[in-house]
Amino acid sequence: MKKLKYLGIGFILLAFNACVDSASQNVKSKISASEIKVAQTPPMGWNSFDAYDCRINEEEFRGVVDYMADNLLEYGWEYAVIDYIWWHPEPGNWDTPRRKGHPNLRYKSPGEPLHPEYTTHDEYGRLIPSVERFPSSANGQGFKPIADYVHSKGMKFGIHIMRGVHRYCAFQDLPIKGTDYTLKDIAEPWDTCGWCNHMWGVDPTKPGAQEYYNSLFELYADWGVDFIKADDTMFPPYHEGEIAMMRKAIENCGRPMVLSLSCGEAPLGQADHLKANANMWRISADYWDKWESLAHNFDLLNVWAPHAEPGTWPDADMIPIGKISLDDRPHGPERMTKFTKDEQITMMSLWSIAQSPLMLGNDMLDVDEFTLSLITNPEVLTVNQNGSNARQIFARNGQRFWISTDKETGDKFIALFNLNDTEKEVVFDLEWDYLRDTYNVRDLWARKNIGTVKGEVKANLPAHGAALYRLSKK
Repeated sequence: MKKLKYLGIGFILLAFNACVDSASQNVKSKISASEIKVAQTPPMGWNSFDAYDCRINEEEFRGVVDYMADNLLEYGWEYAVIDYIWWHPEPGNWDTPRRKGHPNLRYKSPGEPLHPEYTTHDEYGRLIPSVERFPSSANGQGFKPIADYVHSKGMKFGIHIMRGVHRYCAFQDLPIKGTDYTLKDIAEPWDTCGWCNHMWGVDPTKPGAQEYYNSLFELYADWGVDFIKADDTMFPPYHEGEIAMMRKAIENCGRPMVLSLSCGEAPLGQADHLKANANMWRISADYWDKWESLAHNFDLLNVWAPHAEPGTWPDADMIPIGKISLDDRPHGPERMTKFTKDEQITMMSLWSIAQSPLMLGNDMLDVDEFTLSLITNPEVLTVNQNGSNARQIFARNGQRFWISTDKETGDKFIALFNLNDTEKEVVFDLEWDYLRDTYNVRDLWARKNIGTVKGEVKANLPAHGAALYRLSKK
């Protein structure tokens, strides 16, 4: 009997130790996951907004992922992101005063929607994918099947969210998971997005607010999300409290995620807060295929350049090349980009040397040869991924000059830009950066060596044109 007693105690101790070991392993795995550093180079990928607005479905998205895996992944394009209103079965199926197909919802007072069946959410007020558009999300699976598919291709999966709580969920006074609080306790009905009326802001001082965001990101972690584009976070006013809660929620959920903030222009005075909480943030307003917008981004990238570093990247916005605005939404008629070929080379050169994140927005199911050539030039993309200390070094007479250093070889990358409306000879004086040796010069767009230089680099550039070079000591 005594022997059995000791044996029983032994089994209990073994079981206890096993539980402790298991718990310890879980804690270690959670800590190690939160310590994994993301976005050590500017993220590269594709987002559905510029082509599909809010209407992409699962079949289309899987087609995009297939194309990227087969044609772009080897060049570093690894993120595939579903943009906004994925919880609605048919968003934008009516026209609003804002524009054709704008997805604003129509509400009764004080917040009950005319069509509650259009808002798909769980019992805790967390939005979940519409089964009508994303059939694999049925039976509570959410985006996990799609994320698993993206991961099976060697890529990473992202989604768009709007800050705050959905106003219909707050109207129903749904509970916050794991607490005694409800969404009505933390919601701020007066704090709504100026261009999309679905959400109410969250008061970060209220009990339950952080727990609400924790519950969101726990759900996203369960789905296998790698990238969060959080919208309406910086459009005036800057929502410092909700941004910080998102960062804490990512750390709490145990899954590494890139946190991308939208929309801009980001306030420069909040640079320290942005770097402490986000991995990338929009420095521009919504950017489309207009030369004036591209010219303005030269100024924005210049002032934000000192804040670009591993893990934190000022974001010049998605790249509107190729075919965009399918079915005449979200911005203007369906079209090939209005940028000229020279302007597209200028844009890709600037985004690359300034180390902006590179997020494409074109129709990936109909890619033309010129667009493909822009995004599969490994030597240009190396400037974006391997550069360091990137900065505008000089500006004069409608000409801009940028420089950065290849962190692996020490070579210099230089970019020459002609923002004028006529062709110009553009001269980069190497003395601006004390480059006094003789250098071998490689034209990165042409992908060929063009000789040696000492003292200066010259190029005849077309209107709105650019040149991008690698300088290696001879």
